[in-house]
Amino acid sequence: MENLTNETVVTFKDTTANPAPLGLFGFGITTVLLNIHNAGFYQISSMILAMGIFVGGIAQVIAGIMEWKKNNTFGTTAFTAYGLFWLSFVCLLVMPKANLAAAPWKNEMAAYLFMWGVFTAVMFVGTLKMNRAIQVVFLSLAVLFFLLAFGKYCESDLLMKIGGWEGIFCGCSAIYTCLAQVLNEVYGKTVLPLCPVKK
Repeated sequence: MENLTNETVVTFKDTTANPAPLGLFGFGITTVLLNIHNAGFYQISSMILAMGIFVGGIAQVIAGIMEWKKNNTFGTTAFTAYGLFWLSFVCLLVMPKANLAAAPWKNEMAAYLFMWGVFTAVMFVGTLKMNRAIQVVFLSLAVLFFLLAFGKYCESDLLMKIGGWEGIFCGCSAIYTCLAQVLNEVYGKTVLPLCPVKK
């Protein structure tokens, strides 16, 4: 007598929201505000530190965790890593003021920024299968990290100011990508183009 086994396959539809706009906004707005400082318009204050902790840091980490639930390795890695970048950056500024550690030497900050540039450059390679908007964000971010790294290493105010302006562009591109995803989803059509890569 045959044993017949009836298997039922249950497929769950993902109805959770897209966390990428939150992560892109958190990254974009803090990048713009910090790089207005790098461009020479104002000093670092509690405004940048608070935005770095809560919007650039915590909001991006939350977005990264949400991307993990969506099985998105790229999004998880990017948002969590850059969220922790912002938290570490704030600690680099605050810890010396609180006498918890020595302030980083210029070569140490250059190495810190350079390694983030290397990471971002490799992540940019991953965006080549994504849309043009996200490619612009990651390419401009890699350029930003390298400009700031060499600016710190060479103690060049000019490179830091160029990096500041480039960083403003990078942050604005992230904000644009965030808003495009939100508005396109709300209206169910392309309101702001993301320019998908043709396969």
